[in-house]
Formats: sequence, C-alpha cells, structure tokens
Amino acid sequence: MTTLSIDEILKLALLARLEITEAEAAELAPQFSQILDFVDQLRELDTENVEPMTTALDVTNRWAEDIPEPGLSREQALVNSPAQDGECFLVPPVLGPTQS
Repeated sequence: MTTLSIDEILKLALLARLEITEAEAAELAPQFSQILDFVDQLRELDTENVEPMTTALDVTNRWAEDIPEPGLSREQALVNSPAQDGECFLVPPVLGPTQS
C-alpha cells in the first residue's frame, strides 16, 4: 500500500495552488493511497503490443472542412453593439481612465 504523509499532501496542494488544512489533508490521505495503488496495478499490465490511441471509440474526424467565407461588414458587426462610434466597439476602460 502506497501512503503519502500529511506534509507530502500539503506540498502537492501547494503545487496545485489549493488551500487545504491539515485535517483535510488527513482526510485525503486514504483516497490518495487508493489512487496510487490503482496506478501501481495499471503498471503491472502488459502493454507491449498495445498501440497508443487518443480515444477508446472508433470515430473519424467530424470537423467541418476549413473553407474561407466572407465575414461581416463593419456595419453588420456594429449593428447590435450597445456602444460604438461608427468604426469601432466602445467599451469601458479596463485599466482605469485613459490619460491624455
């Protein structure tokens, strides 16, 4: 059985940018052990003659063909804009007021 210490779990949480308490880490310890034990079981499988795959389903690419088509005119793009100046969308400043 693979076990992780509370300190190791807290370090993993830190690396994952998760804030957990020591009590939460203690609660997660058995779950981590189960996951790591399952990974160890998977390592025992003989995958020598198994080809890598991206999906378990036999599907073909369903993407539409990339055919360029005309875009919207400026007027069409701006028609439903709540604020515009005839050429551009007008949006409130994100980084504060503009300086002249």
